[in-house]
Amino acid sequence: MIGQMRLAWWSEVIDDAAGAKGRGEPVADALRATGAIGAPGLEAVIDGWEILTVEPDLGEGQLRDYAAGRGGGLFRALAGEGDPPAWLIAAGQVWALWDLAGHVGDPALAQAALTLARGIVADAGEGRWSRRWKPLRIAFALARQDVIAGRGAPPGLPRSYALRILRIALVGR
Repeated sequence: MIGQMRLAWWSEVIDDAAGAKGRGEPVADALRATGAIGAPGLEAVIDGWEILTVEPDLGEGQLRDYAAGRGGGLFRALAGEGDPPAWLIAAGQVWALWDLAGHVGDPALAQAALTLARGIVADAGEGRWSRRWKPLRIAFALARQDVIAGRGAPPGLPRSYALRILRIALVGR
């Protein structure tokens, strides 16, 4: 219930053309200051998160919707384009499912998320990555490697991941 209330509040902040809602909240203020508050995809991120708060049992359809909203919406918002390529949205979906698999307490749900991510990974990230998308490429590359190996996101940031991030940033894989 609290999660749904927070998501409803964020939805109102994003939709508030006057910019009054959420004034004084650091993240909302930063989004407004950078012009990112109206980025396409932000509302989809909220919709993706909402699936986790309202659905007691997530099936494949709900997991797909979650991934499309949270990951696809986030990558769309951060891409800085109104209509980014489908492979970039798919990369965001893989990232969201990988992250969910590593942080959810239900082992069956974690496995279902990884299975779905493995089905999407072949269609993801195969295009030309803009230099502006480097953070997205790094996030996807981490997720892709782990999804293929059958692992979800780790808790925190282990040293091995810091080294992987550096390698991906420098050489691209």
